[in-house]
Amino acid sequence: MKKKLRVGIIFGGRSGEHEVSVRSARSVIEAIDKSRYEVVPIAITKEGNWLAPAASAELLPASAQRLLAKQNLGDSKEDVAIIGDPSRSGLMKLDGGQAKSERLDVVFPVLHGTFGEDGTIQGLLEMAAIPFVGCGTLASACGMDKVTMKALFNEAGLPICRHAWLLRSEWEDDQAEVTRRITREIGFPCFVKPANLGSSVGVSKAADKASLAKAIDLAARYDRKIIVEELVDAREIECAVIGNDEPRASLPGEYVIHKESARFLDYAEKYSSTGNVDFIVPAKVSKATTKEIQKMAATAYKAIDASGLSRVDFFLKKNGELLVNEINTLPGLTDVSGFPKMWEATSVPFPRVIDQLIELAIERHRERGLNETSI
Repeated sequence: MKKKLRVGIIFGGRSGEHEVSVRSARSVIEAIDKSRYEVVPIAITKEGNWLAPAASAELLPASAQRLLAKQNLGDSKEDVAIIGDPSRSGLMKLDGGQAKSERLDVVFPVLHGTFGEDGTIQGLLEMAAIPFVGCGTLASACGMDKVTMKALFNEAGLPICRHAWLLRSEWEDDQAEVTRRITREIGFPCFVKPANLGSSVGVSKAADKASLAKAIDLAARYDRKIIVEELVDAREIECAVIGNDEPRASLPGEYVIHKESARFLDYAEKYSSTGNVDFIVPAKVSKATTKEIQKMAATAYKAIDASGLSRVDFFLKKNGELLVNEINTLPGLTDVSGFPKMWEATSVPFPRVIDQLIELAIERHRERGLNETSI
């Protein structure tokens, strides 16, 4: 009987998207093929503490806990420090001052937002020579920073919306000057976002100078860099991408807002059962538009040197023009997230998506191992 691969699923994290990460971890644990993989849950608390598998399991919903109860996760619930073992692929667990081996074949970081999707944990895993699912350090950092991301999209010839950005320190030093600049360059209404966050956390719509000030104050709570974008009257289309050097794009999906009371696609609308929003897949667009979305999604993917997986978001204007909004290098994998739904509609069920992501992680790790590290 073939030995199961041990997959460390890292979730939680020091991010405003902590709760979304827990939901994504549950979905992965419930969908992963138990005949092929042994799951090792590794939670990171909001304070940044890494927890042992037994303690990590307790942070998951009951459905995931029941599945993990069939495995022996050990009894230790002490906080742990994770470091790489340079002699092999795996992890070392420091418990009570005694180093114990905790071997993993691959790591699946199911983390969203800062300290998870921004290249920080990817850099740790690359330095420790551990195979992991998703984009590398550079792509993760570029994909998280909306300002850098848009610069790379522009360089790749992709159409994007008008935007401006500012630093929190600029806002604190001279709010009047920042307000004048945003009014002149972008105008109203507009959207204000933290440059390095996702799941619509800290995002708000500004209709005038007063609401702009409130929006910037909110975004500045989450990041030192704030981006302001023009309001685009358009449909919001998404496309899921999987692959390393040769990415493949799914059928596109679309968020459809049914009620005027839904201000925009904010955090509550994405992750609560409000009844205001549905995710429709395949999106109701022409075959030509579908192909263009898929082509542009792959171009955006390559523009940041992505690998593993990403979700590319678009605006489809009434005149048929497509704009690339952003790329998410660790998209939500929850029960309501678009990424697994789009692949399901493309005839790739979520368990098979997980298989492919793990295969791609191991493939990229082997590719990276071909690089010489000495002269």
